[in-house]
Amino acid sequence: MKQIVYLDNSATTKPCEAAINNTAFALTNEWGNPSSLYDMGFRAQMLVDDTRKAVSGLLKCREDEIYFVGSGTEGNNTAILGAAHARQKRGKKIITTTIEHPSVLETVKRLECEGFEVVYLKPQENGVISIDDLRAAIDKNTVLVSMMLVNNETGAIQPVNEAAQIIKQSGAPALLHCDGVQAFGKMPINLVDLGVDLFTASGHKIHGPKGIGVLYVKKGVTIKPLVTGGGQEKNMRSGTESVPLIYGLKGAVDSLGNINENLKSSKELWNYAKETLLETKLITLNSSDEALPYILNISVEGYRSETLLHFLEAQGVYVSSGSACAKGEGSYVLLEMGLAKKRVDSALRISFSRDNTKQDIDALKSAIIQATQKLRRSN
Repeated sequence: MKQIVYLDNSATTKPCEAAINNTAFALTNEWGNPSSLYDMGFRAQMLVDDTRKAVSGLLKCREDEIYFVGSGTEGNNTAILGAAHARQKRGKKIITTTIEHPSVLETVKRLECEGFEVVYLKPQENGVISIDDLRAAIDKNTVLVSMMLVNNETGAIQPVNEAAQIIKQSGAPALLHCDGVQAFGKMPINLVDLGVDLFTASGHKIHGPKGIGVLYVKKGVTIKPLVTGGGQEKNMRSGTESVPLIYGLKGAVDSLGNINENLKSSKELWNYAKETLLETKLITLNSSDEALPYILNISVEGYRSETLLHFLEAQGVYVSSGSACAKGEGSYVLLEMGLAKKRVDSALRISFSRDNTKQDIDALKSAIIQATQKLRRSN
C-alpha cells in the first residue's frame, strides 16, 4: 500500500480518535431519541447538551445560542434565507462578496429571484474585501450582510469585525452573517467580540464526523427556520437530532488542544511549505502572508491543475484545485482577485491539519518536480 500524503484538509479532515469513539459510543450505548421523556431519552439529550456546552465554550458564546444542523451548507442556507425572510418588511437589500462559498452565493441568487437586491463586493488583489466598499454599499434598506471569516481557497481573512462596526454606524437594520467554516477550531474566535448575529461552522473540517454543522444565532435575533416539523432545537431545526454525529463533534472539539499553539505550529509549516516550494522555481503564490496559515494557494504556471492533480495522486499526494464543491472547475475566487486565467487554470490549494509534517511538504515538492518533468517530456 502506497504512503498517502494528505494535504486537502480544507475539503475534509480525517476523523480523530475521540470523534470516532464518541460517535460509536452514542450509536451503541445511548441510541435513544433525545425527545423521549424517559431515561434513555434523557441520557441521549445529555450528550447533545454536553456538545452544545463544548461548542459554546470554544466560540465564547451562550449555550442557548448554539443550534445543531446537518452541515455548514445547511447552516448558511438557514441563516441567509431565515434572516432575509424575517426582515423583508424592513428592506430587501443584501450585501455579500463574490468570493463566498457556493452555499452562500447560490442562496443569495435564490433571494434575487424572489425580488431581493443583492450587491456583490469584489476582493482586492490580496483576496481581502475592502471595508470602504462595504461602507459605500450599505444603506437603510440593507437587511443582511454575509461575509465569510476565512476564504476556503486562499485562506484570506476577511474584515468581519470591521463590517459589524460599519453596520452599527450606518443605522441599517442589517444582520451580519458569517460563514466561519474554515475558521472554526483553527483560530481564536469570540463571537461577542466579532460582532456577528449569525455564524456557521462544520464538524468535518476539524477532525469530526461529516453530517454535523453548527449555527449560532445571537440572543434576541429572530430568523425563520428552514426545516420545520417536530420543533427540535427550539424550533430552529426540526428533525430528530443525530446524537452520534453531535457527540462525535464534541470529541473533535475536545481534541483541538490549544488553538494559539496550533496556529503557531501551522504557521511554521505554512512558511516551510512556501519557502520549499518556491525553491523549485516552478510556482507562484496566490495566498498572501496574512492568510490563515492552514491554506496555501499556489500556481504551477504552464501546467493545468487537473493534470497535475492526477500526477500527484499517482504518487500518493493529495491536494486540490480549489473548493471541493467546484468539482474541478476553475477558481472563481482567484478570477475575482484579478489573476490571469492561465494562472488560475494552474492553481493548486494546499491545506494543512495538525497531522501534517515537513516530510509531507518534501513529498509534495518532489511530486511537483516529477510531475512537471514528465509533462514536459510528454510534450
